[in-house]
Amino acid sequence: MSRIEQAIILAAGAGTRLRDASPSKPLCPVAGRALIDHAINGLSDAGIDRIVVVTGYAAERVEAHLAELRVRPRIEVVRTPDWQQPNGVSALAAADAVGGADSLLVMADHLVDPALYRRVAEHGAGTGLCLAIDRRLDHPWVDPDDVTRVRTAGRRIVAIGKHMADHDAHDTGVFAVGPALFDALRGLAQPSLSEAVAALAAEGRAEALDIGDLGWLDVDDRRALAIAENWLRDGPFGAAGLVSATNE
Repeated sequence: MSRIEQAIILAAGAGTRLRDASPSKPLCPVAGRALIDHAINGLSDAGIDRIVVVTGYAAERVEAHLAELRVRPRIEVVRTPDWQQPNGVSALAAADAVGGADSLLVMADHLVDPALYRRVAEHGAGTGLCLAIDRRLDHPWVDPDDVTRVRTAGRRIVAIGKHMADHDAHDTGVFAVGPALFDALRGLAQPSLSEAVAALAAEGRAEALDIGDLGWLDVDDRRALAIAENWLRDGPFGAAGLVSATNE
């Protein structure tokens, strides 16, 4: 199995819960850098050399920012006019750009330890997809009303959704994906990533990869933004930073 060397960043959403901090969530300043810059730098540190960014809301602003970056990964932009649709539509917009090669699929509004990206890239998508999961269900950084929940059986995902009572992990928003994901999305009337994962899970083609104590954070509101600032100030990444920021 070859190591994944390209990534898709979904940066098309409106980010209304952070609108008072920034008119564009991917460009929201976190520890002196735009939120999307942390994703790009983390992917670069993990050995990714090509990134496809899907833009939508405030596309011109985000694309202008990306054009000014001087980073090692090659950055390409795909714009979707359907940014108000479920996130699977944004993922589908990148399908042609990545071709048939496996890719990391990540979120512009997530802070992620580069070691987590690296672990998923080295694992690969398998016959369907691989989702990095966090089994620390009581972690104080997680918003229980917003996090996507996952139920597993060994290494297999058997169910995924926002409000499942019966679950044993959280979705970190970091995937290894191949053509099977895009095929699953095309078969859905309202393509969302969770529904596509569920479809592949029903076929036994959705694998869960436990991240252990590696750090990740969905920066979706002011509370998460404050946690992010503390984390990057104290860490910036890894278990030491995770513990110190949590204990504040």
